[in-house]
Amino acid sequence: MSSEKHRPLDKIDHNILKILQQDGRVSNVKLAHAINLSPTPCLERVKRLEKEGYIKGYVALLDSDLLGAALVSFIEVSLDRTTVRALDEFRTAILKMEEVQECHLVAGGFDYLIKVRTKDMAHYRRFLGEKLSAIPDISSTHTYVVMEEVKATSAIAVSPA
Repeated sequence: MSSEKHRPLDKIDHNILKILQQDGRVSNVKLAHAINLSPTPCLERVKRLEKEGYIKGYVALLDSDLLGAALVSFIEVSLDRTTVRALDEFRTAILKMEEVQECHLVAGGFDYLIKVRTKDMAHYRRFLGEKLSAIPDISSTHTYVVMEEVKATSAIAVSPA
């Protein structure tokens, strides 16, 4: 993110962000039309939103079923101790695991909440037994296998101030 001061977002900025979350490949001309601006000022706003870090990047959303990653599981992980070394080792190991979609250090009854995607239960068991359990200082894990994905989105609520 840029170190320069951020200008407050206005209604047009919010609309740009909403539209780009729905379709990151929308053309600048279509985006400009949708927000009632001409293309040049629209592009300038998008570039500013990128420069200021509001827009971190653009991605393609892939179909997990077609790619053989249909099984979603959430894993609570507790560590023996939460020293800086233990937290750093855990973070380093998790960042290398392609099955891990999300990992959050949390406050509460356990230390980390991890979201993983695997092909099936056999793949999940290999992940748990060969990868996750190889991380030092893990005292326990509890897994919750998703039966139905009711809502999954990467969109962030964007509301005018």
